[in-house]
Amino acid sequence: MNIPSELKYTKDHEWVSIEGDIATIGITHFAQSELGDIVYVEVETVDETLEAEEIFGTVEAVKTVSDLFLPMSGEIIEFNKALEDEPEKVNADPYGEGWMIKLKCSDISQFDNLLSSEDYKTLIGA
Repeated sequence: MNIPSELKYTKDHEWVSIEGDIATIGITHFAQSELGDIVYVEVETVDETLEAEEIFGTVEAVKTVSDLFLPMSGEIIEFNKALEDEPEKVNADPYGEGWMIKLKCSDISQFDNLLSSEDYKTLIGA
C-alpha cells in the first residue's frame, strides 16, 4: 500500500499536499483500490469557497459513487481537467497525475490537524 510520508490524510481517504497557501487534494491509493475502476470524477465547485468536510465533488466507479470531502476550508481554484477524459489516472497514479483539485486555503493551520501517514496507516489497518 502506497502511503507517502510527506502528505497528510483524512479519515475520508483524501490526501493533501501543501505549497504556500495552495493545497493539492486527491484520494488515496487505499480509496481508489477499494472503489475499483474509476470511470468519472465530477467537481462542479471550482471558484466556490467551502468549509472543511463539505462535499466538493464525487468519484464514480463501476459499482459505486462516493462523495469527496474537502479536508480544509478555502476556495477551489482548479480541477484536474485531465480527469475529464482519463479518470483512470486516479487508479494509475492517485498521488501524481490523478490529483483532483487545488485549493486556496483560508486557514492554513487546518493542515496540522490532518492525519500523518502513520496515523492513516493505523486507520486503514496497514
